[in-house]
Amino acid sequence: MLTLTQTAVEKVHDFILEHGVEGEAGLRVAVLPGGCSGFQYGLNIEDGPETDDEVLDVAGVKVFVDPFSAQYLDGVEIDYVTSFMGQGFTFRNPNASGGCGCGSSFTV
Repeated sequence: MLTLTQTAVEKVHDFILEHGVEGEAGLRVAVLPGGCSGFQYGLNIEDGPETDDEVLDVAGVKVFVDPFSAQYLDGVEIDYVTSFMGQGFTFRNPNASGGCGCGSSFTV
């Protein structure tokens, strides 16, 4: 369904440790209506999945995806990049037909 680069995996593990959550904790990846192109990505560390979530094991990271978001995340690669302009998670979505300069908003 979706992939995380090694750099993203390491950063997610760091965030889980920083938040002091263990056990069922993982990364929620969501697609939300909004943003400058129609949809935007959301990431959050959560204690556990919701009852209707799909729970994935992506390179040792538990990833929680709700049914609405799942339809937009097939083939998405999440990376963590550091550049002169800053650092953060980026998304490569082969299903997106457009996007904007913010890097977290897309059109399908």
